[in-house]
Amino acid sequence: MNEMIYDAVVIGGGPAGATAATDLARNGHSVLLMERGGRIKPCGGAVPPRLLEDFDIPQSLLVARARSARMIAPSGRAVDMPVGEIGYVGMVDREDFDEWLRVRACENGADRLCATFEKIERDDQPHPLITFRRERGGPIEAVRARCVVGADGARSAVAKQALPNASRVKCVFAYHEIIKSPANDSEAFDANRCDVFYQGRLSPDFYAWVFPHGETSSIGVGSANKGFSLRGAVAEMRGDLGLDRCETIRREGAPIPLKPLKKWDNGRDVVVAGDAAGIVAPASGEGIYYAMVGGRFSAQAASEFLKTGEAKALKRARSRFMKEHGRVFWILGVMQYFWYSSDKRRERFVSMCDDKDVQQLTWQAYMNKKLVRSKPMAHVKIFLKDTAHLLGLRAETS
Repeated sequence: MNEMIYDAVVIGGGPAGATAATDLARNGHSVLLMERGGRIKPCGGAVPPRLLEDFDIPQSLLVARARSARMIAPSGRAVDMPVGEIGYVGMVDREDFDEWLRVRACENGADRLCATFEKIERDDQPHPLITFRRERGGPIEAVRARCVVGADGARSAVAKQALPNASRVKCVFAYHEIIKSPANDSEAFDANRCDVFYQGRLSPDFYAWVFPHGETSSIGVGSANKGFSLRGAVAEMRGDLGLDRCETIRREGAPIPLKPLKKWDNGRDVVVAGDAAGIVAPASGEGIYYAMVGGRFSAQAASEFLKTGEAKALKRARSRFMKEHGRVFWILGVMQYFWYSSDKRRERFVSMCDDKDVQQLTWQAYMNKKLVRSKPMAHVKIFLKDTAHLLGLRAETS
């Protein structure tokens, strides 16, 4: 056993864990960042410009800047939503982006360990032991910590052990294929556009996507339906779009939680962050920005706990996140529950996206990561149009 006692052991080196490790190290704490290595999460890679500003991320990590989104209905109707003058959708490749974040954590003083977490053990000492293996079948080793930050993804081993009912969180399973982008743009593919398919044949309860990453692109789909073939849906989509001729670079799949856990800490010395806390936005599946925000809030709470010794400080991670983003998550959850439930409703949803007020407020909310209050009459108009669509009073256009 390593006799050193770390202030914090952060388990998981994705955006949430790497951000938490960086912030804790910058705050003067001794930190061990433990991550498995060799795993890239399936992700469209979209990030708002605010992420770069809030977390001091260099523009060089962006592999593309999408200037519009295209929503495709079950009928095949396509609605384009240009970002306009308010910004762009940044695209990152998780392999390079996550590694950059981990390296930054080390540059700020965190130690890094490539290992697989086993469990948290307790003995007669005041601080827990975190056990791990450096390689499959290797010996179990341990290190002691005053605080544990679990950022080990959906179905987190840390959360399952430390938090009640953490294993019951409902997940969407995401699968994507990274391909070489077509050399030329076409109607089916545009290097400056994110395409989102709201079609039951491609996903019965979520959506499918084509996100450009410069030289590569992410072609993916999500669904909570265990009997639905995600690989089959991606193959069908690639065939329809003429992307089946593009070279496949890698394939990845993983569960994605779409509802925050009701409790993020064990009331003692463990707090979770990112996917482990369930903070992926419903309806959109956006996770990178929220993971980093969650990692920052968990680091703040952990730092307060380490400085005061008061375990109640760990509760502030969730309360701060939900105060800032809880309302948006609730609205997105309702939206997913209703609009994604049938192709008839998906068709109406895409029709709503053709409204200029909807587009403007959607992009402003995405860029600013909060509900826009500056145009109350626009919200009233959207509410009335939304109600008309819900009741089927507004005819579909083609």
